[in-house]
Amino acid sequence: MNGVTRPCLPDWVPVEIYRYLAHTVSQISIRELARSAACHPSTVMRQIHRVEQLREDPLMDGALQRLSELCDADTDPSAEISHYKEEDAVRSLTLLSYGGAVLAVGRDMPKAVILREVGSEVHKTVIERSLAEILALRDWVSCFSSGRVYRYRLSKDGRSALAQLTAKAEACHRSRMETTTQSGLAGQIAEFSQSDALNAKRARYGQQDTPLQTLARLVDRDGNSFLSKEMVRAGERLREDFELAQIGQHVATERRVFDDNPRAAEYAPGPTNALSRDAFQRASTALCALGPGLSDIALRCCCHLEGLEVAERELGWSARSGKIVLRIALQQLHHHYESLPPQTQMIG
Repeated sequence: MNGVTRPCLPDWVPVEIYRYLAHTVSQISIRELARSAACHPSTVMRQIHRVEQLREDPLMDGALQRLSELCDADTDPSAEISHYKEEDAVRSLTLLSYGGAVLAVGRDMPKAVILREVGSEVHKTVIERSLAEILALRDWVSCFSSGRVYRYRLSKDGRSALAQLTAKAEACHRSRMETTTQSGLAGQIAEFSQSDALNAKRARYGQQDTPLQTLARLVDRDGNSFLSKEMVRAGERLREDFELAQIGQHVATERRVFDDNPRAAEYAPGPTNALSRDAFQRASTALCALGPGLSDIALRCCCHLEGLEVAERELGWSARSGKIVLRIALQQLHHHYESLPPQTQMIG
């Protein structure tokens, strides 16, 4: 705010909120704020009044209360609302982007919940209240129903934010993948090692059903499958490419060890199969297309065959949220494969 010292707040906080807190908490006059912003005092006054009216909303009121505490010099700037994971925001916005999804919260509720109808069932995903407050503070959700429970929908700004955050995450993910392609499965695909191969084999053959097979048997009250055949095929295709790429990496590693013995040169295996390299590229492209969050759950459950409870715990997600996110990931994975040229669709 130019000449006015800003309160100790995160950079993403809207300027109107800065001015409101600077006036109500830091006791900076409206004229001084207007002079600092090179605008008329009435402009600042309208902004402050507008923010004050928003405090009827429990999420906005909670967010402003938390930010007011941050203005205190003795408050830890790493407080809960000061920093948040973009992956959590993307996951919540993604769930809210589906038709009929709502975010519900009460004034005395310690958590918020995202409700989404799937067939005749209502699926619930619990999120931290502080994250819900950030979504409201940034105008990513808008309240459409008040009372004992307030309900919110994804706003136009929220949809734009989801697209921007997803594009940003995918660009970072793709950049990491490109810089490590020569050394094997990179980033979230991770470097292949013999121990990884053994662990994956134990996971695959140490249980009767894969996570996809378990979910594929779930049906709603109308008898509709939780996962369509297309979703299951997409997940299996990703796993096949992933395992084929691992095999190629394993053969390359074994060859390097074998070549260290000059007497065994005549028995050394041939170069890594081109099919393995192509499989690696297909798996990398598919995971990049999913982006963060969705690629995490797809990699763990489809490729490493981790159970949903294990994946939720490792990713720090709330219980029973994994199957919903995995279903969304499989839907997008199916759309990704469908969008490929016909020749590419027949591969794998």
